[in-house]
Amino acid sequence: MTDPAIRFGAAYYAEYQRKPDVGADLDLMAAAGFSVIRVGESVWSTWEPEDGRFDLEWLEPVLDGAAERGIGVVLGTPTYAVPMWLARRYPEIAAEASNGRRVGWGARQEVDFTHAAFRFHAERIIRAVVGRYRDHPAIIGYQVDNEPGPRLLYNPDVFDRFVEWLRHRYGTVDRLNEEWGLVYWSHRLSRWSDLWRPEGNLQPQYDLAWRRFQAELVTEFIAWQAGIVREVTGGRGFVTTCISYEQPGIEDVELSRALDVASGNAYYEMQDSLAHPSTLPRSSGPMGWVVRGPWAVTQLADLMYSSKAAPFLVTETNAGSIGFSSTNESPYDGQWRQMAWLLVARGARMIQYWHWNTLPYGAETYWGGVLPHSGVPGRAYREIARIGPELRAAGGAFATAEPDYDIAVLYDSDSKFALSTQGPLPGQPIMDPESYRRIVAAFARGIFDAKLQQRIVRGQQLLPSRGGGLDPAAAAERYPVLVAAALYTAADEDLDFLVAYARAGGHLVIGPRTGYGDVEARSRTERAPARVSEAAGAWYEEFVTLKDPLPVDGRLPGSATGVAEGLVAETAEVLAGYRHPHLGRWAAVTTTPAGTGRITLVGTVPDQQLAAALARWLVAMPVAGWATDDPVTVSSSTNDAGQRLHVVHNWGWAEAGATAPVPLCDLLGDGRLAAGERLVLGPWDVRLFGTEDRD
Repeated sequence: MTDPAIRFGAAYYAEYQRKPDVGADLDLMAAAGFSVIRVGESVWSTWEPEDGRFDLEWLEPVLDGAAERGIGVVLGTPTYAVPMWLARRYPEIAAEASNGRRVGWGARQEVDFTHAAFRFHAERIIRAVVGRYRDHPAIIGYQVDNEPGPRLLYNPDVFDRFVEWLRHRYGTVDRLNEEWGLVYWSHRLSRWSDLWRPEGNLQPQYDLAWRRFQAELVTEFIAWQAGIVREVTGGRGFVTTCISYEQPGIEDVELSRALDVASGNAYYEMQDSLAHPSTLPRSSGPMGWVVRGPWAVTQLADLMYSSKAAPFLVTETNAGSIGFSSTNESPYDGQWRQMAWLLVARGARMIQYWHWNTLPYGAETYWGGVLPHSGVPGRAYREIARIGPELRAAGGAFATAEPDYDIAVLYDSDSKFALSTQGPLPGQPIMDPESYRRIVAAFARGIFDAKLQQRIVRGQQLLPSRGGGLDPAAAAERYPVLVAAALYTAADEDLDFLVAYARAGGHLVIGPRTGYGDVEARSRTERAPARVSEAAGAWYEEFVTLKDPLPVDGRLPGSATGVAEGLVAETAEVLAGYRHPHLGRWAAVTTTPAGTGRITLVGTVPDQQLAAALARWLVAMPVAGWATDDPVTVSSSTNDAGQRLHVVHNWGWAEAGATAPVPLCDLLGDGRLAAGERLVLGPWDVRLFGTEDRD
C-alpha cells in the first residue's frame, strides 16, 4: 500500500448504519481520493457484548475492502464509551463530579479511568481488538481513546492519590503550608489527612496543583494505552489520540510525548464565520470546541503543530454542519477546499472528516457527514471529492514542509491552569476562566490580521524550568520576535531567560500578567513585570478592570480591553497611552532597547486594531512577502528542498487579488506568476504556488 504524503479520509462506522453497504461506501471513498478511514473506537459493547464474550470478526469486511482499494485504516481503542454491562457490574467506576455525585450514564466518558476495575476490562478489550487485527495489511495506525480529559475526577480514590502526589512533591506538611501560604484563613495543616477536598476549595495554589495532577492522570492513561498497543503490535503502525484542545484535563505537550504523532480535532463555524476581515461579534474571543474565523482555525492548527513541534494529524474536522438540530449550516462552495489546504499549510499530514455517514440516531444525528441522511452523494461529497486529487497532485511538496512564521508566541498550559481561577478578565459570575486563552488569542488574532504568520512555542520547548534546551542567543536567532503574554506561573530562571533572550538580539513582547506570579501562582513581591522591569525601562503596580474598550493614543491606534496595567515609563519610549482623564497618566505600551535586542511591554489586552498595529510595527516585511487585498491571506511553508510553498486564500464573496513577491509556479497546474504579477482569486477560492518548478 502506497503511503501518501497527506492522508485524506473520514471516520467510518458501518455498524451505525441502518442499511450498511460497505462496498458501495468504499467505492465512493476511493472515487473521492480517500486514503484513510478511522474505525472501531466508539463501540466497546459491539466488540464485547457481554463480560468476557467477544465478537471480533464484524470489522474484517471493512478492513478487507479498504485494503483492496488502497485505503489505510486507523483502528481505535473503544475505551471512551463504556458498555452498560460494565457500568452495571461495577457502579463504583463512575466518575464523580465536584458536588460528590456520580456522573450519570447516557453520554460518554462517564468513567473514572484510574479505577482498577475499569483498567482491567479496558486492557482486556484493547488486547483483544488490537491483537485480532494487528497483522491486517490495511492497518496503518492506532488511535487510543478519544478526546481525553473532558472532566476532572473527584472520586475519593482519586483524591487519596492526589494527597500522595502532594506528599511526594512537597515532602512535608510544613513545606506545603509554606508554599501554598496556608496561614491564610487558618488553612494550615497539621497532617496530610487534614487536607480538605477540592470541591469547596477557594485557595488558588491548591487549585493549580489539582489541575496539574489531573493532567498527569490523563497523560498517564493515554501513555498506558499506547504502551499496550505497542506491546501487542510489536511497534507496527503509529500510535496517536485525537486531542480536543479545550478539554480541562489536557496538557497536550506532555501527553503527546507518549504518541508517535500529535493529532487533534479541528471544528469550526462555516459560512460567513469564515469571512475575513471579520465583523462578526466574538471574533476575538477564546476558542471553544468549535472555533470561529480563519484566524482561529490557524491558531488551532498552530497549537496542534506545537504539541510536538512537528507535523500533526487532523483526526476530525467538519464534513458538514457541526452541532445539534438548531445549529445547521450550509457551507459555501469552496470552503471545504479552503480549510483543508489551510490545515495542510500549517502542518497537517492527514485531513479526516467527521464523518462518512450522517447518523440516523443518537446525540450526533445532525453532525453532518460526507453523505447526508439519505446516503445519496450530494454537494458535500462533490466538494470534498475535489480535494483528494489535489492532495495527490500537490501533497508531495508539503511532505517535508515546515510552516513559516514571522512572530513566535509562547503558549503555556500551566499558566492557563492558574489563570482559570486567577484570570484578570471579567466574566460570569465574576471572572472569565478562559482569561489565558483570551489574552493569547488577542495577540494571535492581531498577527493574522496584519497578514503575518505565527509559530506557537511551548514552555517545555523554551523555558529553563520546563526543560527547554535553547540558550538565549540560539532562541533569539530562531525566534527574532517572541510574544510572552499571560506567562503567569514563571520561575525566576524563566524570566531571566526572557531578558537574556532580548539582550542577545531578540525582540521580547511582554503581555498582561507575565512576570506577576511565580511557579505556585503566588503574586510576586517585586515591581511588575518581575525581573523584567529594569531591563524594560518600565514597571507597574496598579491595574484596572475595563468594562468597555478604552481608546489609546500614540503611534499605535486601537483600544485597550479587559484590563489596563498602569505602566510607568522610566526610560522606555511610550508607544501608546490610555485616552482617559485618570488612566491617561500611565502608558499602555512601551518599548526600549535591551542589549542588542528590545523589550516591549503591552499592559492590556489589545483589540483587533491595536493588536494588528502592534504586529505590523514588530515586523515590517512578512516572510511570505505578498501584497494582498483585505480578504486575501497567505500561509507559507518551506520544504526540505528549499522550496517555499504559498497557499493563498480569498475569504469572501467578491473577487480579490494579491501580488506575487517572486516568480512562482502553480502547484495544481501549468501556470506561472511573474514577480510583481497580480493574482485574482474567485469567491472562497484557494490557490497553491511554489518557488520553483516541480520535477
